[in-house]
Amino acid sequence: MKRLRISVEGKSYDVEVELLDGAFTASAPVAAPVAAKAAPVAAGGVSVTSPLAAVVVSVDVAVGDVVEEGQTVITLEAMKMNTIVSAQSGGTVSAIHVSASDAVEEGQAMVTLA
Repeated sequence: MKRLRISVEGKSYDVEVELLDGAFTASAPVAAPVAAKAAPVAAGGVSVTSPLAAVVVSVDVAVGDVVEEGQTVITLEAMKMNTIVSAQSGGTVSAIHVSASDAVEEGQAMVTLA
């Protein structure tokens, strides 16, 4: 096994490559749940932001839901891998800014917690 870092469109990925019968195979580790950044927003709330450019697979909360730190709020998909986005802090969902199949950019606000 040989560990390599590959960059695709400015994003870096760590992979392991193994030579089998003269052919290369590659595997990448499965992404662990990501605690999204919580950025302050107006009126004392916090915004759960996207950790990467991706497509929203599912929104796992609704406006008015009370969430705890570490609870899943959004599932994203990038490069055929799902990333679970968790709340970095607890609060009540006051706004949802995305829906399933929306494309999001890194740092984009997806959910606001009050």
